[in-house]
Amino acid sequence: MHLNSDTHPLSNAFLNLCYQSDASRIRRRLFKLNKEVDSDKKTQTLAQLSEQAQAAFEKVELRRNARPKIHYPENLPVSLMRDDIARAIAGNQVVIIAGETGSGKTTQLPKICLEVGLGCRGMIAHTQPRRLAARSVASRIAEELQSPLGEVVGFKVRFADALKSDSYIKLMTDGILLAELTSDRNLDQYDTIIIDEAHERSLNIDFILGYLKQILKKRPDLKVIITSATIDVERFSKHFNNAPIIEVSGRTFPVETRYRPLVQDSDADLDQIEGIFAAVDELVSEGLGDILIFMNGEREIRDTAEQLSRRNYRDTEILPLYARLSYGEQSKVFNSHRGRRIVLATNVAETSLTVPGIRYVIDPGTARISRYSYRTKVQRLPIEPISQASANQRQGRCGRVGPGICIRLYDEADFNNRPAFTDPEILRTNLASVILQMLAIGLGDIAGFPFIEPPDPRHIRDGFLLLEELQAVESKHNKLVLTPLGRNLAQIPVDPRLARMVVESQQLGCLNEVLVIAAGLSIQDPRERPMEKKQASDEAHRRFADPSSDFVSWINLWQHLKEQQKELSASQFRKKCRDEYLAYLRVREWQDLYAQLKQAVHDLKWRLNDTPASYDTLHRALLSGLLSHVGFKDNNNEYLGARNRKFFVFPGSPLAKKGPKWIMAAELTETSRLFARCCAKIEPEWLEPLAAHLIKKAM
Repeated sequence: MHLNSDTHPLSNAFLNLCYQSDASRIRRRLFKLNKEVDSDKKTQTLAQLSEQAQAAFEKVELRRNARPKIHYPENLPVSLMRDDIARAIAGNQVVIIAGETGSGKTTQLPKICLEVGLGCRGMIAHTQPRRLAARSVASRIAEELQSPLGEVVGFKVRFADALKSDSYIKLMTDGILLAELTSDRNLDQYDTIIIDEAHERSLNIDFILGYLKQILKKRPDLKVIITSATIDVERFSKHFNNAPIIEVSGRTFPVETRYRPLVQDSDADLDQIEGIFAAVDELVSEGLGDILIFMNGEREIRDTAEQLSRRNYRDTEILPLYARLSYGEQSKVFNSHRGRRIVLATNVAETSLTVPGIRYVIDPGTARISRYSYRTKVQRLPIEPISQASANQRQGRCGRVGPGICIRLYDEADFNNRPAFTDPEILRTNLASVILQMLAIGLGDIAGFPFIEPPDPRHIRDGFLLLEELQAVESKHNKLVLTPLGRNLAQIPVDPRLARMVVESQQLGCLNEVLVIAAGLSIQDPRERPMEKKQASDEAHRRFADPSSDFVSWINLWQHLKEQQKELSASQFRKKCRDEYLAYLRVREWQDLYAQLKQAVHDLKWRLNDTPASYDTLHRALLSGLLSHVGFKDNNNEYLGARNRKFFVFPGSPLAKKGPKWIMAAELTETSRLFARCCAKIEPEWLEPLAAHLIKKAM
């Protein structure tokens, strides 16, 4: 029988019916076999590959027969349209599903895919923008399929997973899918990819959508489903050669919008907390129903929760919801309850999570949005008015269980003057990390990559400038390529500045300390400072402070935690963290990331130092990643930095009061003014050897 016969196990037609990752491996072996001259060896290998192909075919049949029974909740709009959706998926390689919040698209689409036979030749990848959503969506789908979490449906997020090799549906963050591209270039482990909440237009989502556009020709069997709120879906369709759009209605009950601006014509302006109190009182008088209030950040949530509790509303439970909360605390929001519940949430409740039972929404109309300033070359975190699309997303959170009311703490004219959409992240971020990964994966020139919206050429130039500062790229034949140092940076899973410190520390013999610091700077600070316990928490943290370096305080805290963990049981250690105003989950995340970095340097065959590093050695290594974050004291406590930027040391640092002449900072962030966070005293003579490639000398 010839290989090109459709029924031969090694024919293309047969391999197209086999388990995709096995079929891909067999095709690669066949390609190499063409160069084999020894005919006996060739015959033997062909026989082995035929057996493997047969097994890969049987694996698909087994998976098809073992699929769980699928039922759809009748009250979800997407369930009513499942036949239309199934037909579109079967007949097209890419489908765009546009659905309002609450349409059920997130939980039901993977089930529709399973029912049409997908998930048999590979897993169904289902991405979420946030870890919290990936986990809770996986739990929900597993529950609906009456299967324990981690079997039919599993999840994988940073530092946690529950997944089997024979699972059908894999929930993950888009960051995890992106990381998998380095080892699985054609995404062979999947037969379907669902990119959920694509309208969020995070850097990861835009990158994945550009990459998928490139590989669809190589993987004609791969199905791609992009879901979005009904925001700018035409743009997604156009990107994928006018892919069909299916619209699913979402909101099932009418929502009344009430504008209650804080700024009044009279002198009686309200501050935000007073505006929230007034709105809560108004909604409480409307009758029973849960209230969702959107806030800018964690501290604001804690303050508002505390002040709302003092108002003693009858039969009312007040719950926070933000990404840093423990999984148990987050889960409370989804548990059934009596009486009224007021949920205070960050943007995580805007699109990624559906908080059940919400009748009323209070929207102050602002959010903290990360923006890269081309002028100052720093990433800023200003609180800004949200776009109309975001405001409508928030409004859509009520009206799911009955007629809803959304109170906006701004006026209608303000809403009408807002931009229609939030800028995609790629238009407001430093691109050094993206460029580094693209060069490492070999995706070619960022300027020619098929992004939905190409980034600003000035931001691309800034990204390359930072990589040049870090000596990660060099010019060859009029093209910027990765240096050997740049290749190392790409293998260390942290921001390029921090990765540069790790590379330098290996040469200087302070790798262990720098891994601790790099891991610490990559997460949210585990040191908590509750509003009502400022003094107590400051005193608890002051024990770890160092008068010359905030970086050393990370090392001191790390050593302290290591000692406590040795002496205490797991529950005692958790309690100790709480007593010392340390977020236990952040401490765990810090330790996990340290272990991940340790593995990355082990793969590079680098050894950790046994003896503690000196101040000079450690800070010279750190300085290698922070060359444009140095400053010298100009006057008073103001520092003059690179590009004539003037900044102040953040008030929480021991260096803020009587700062040294020369300092470096882990980050420069603009809030009310430009602040340097996590600073240390440096010697100016350390600069020249590290920055020789940047120094211009007068003749």
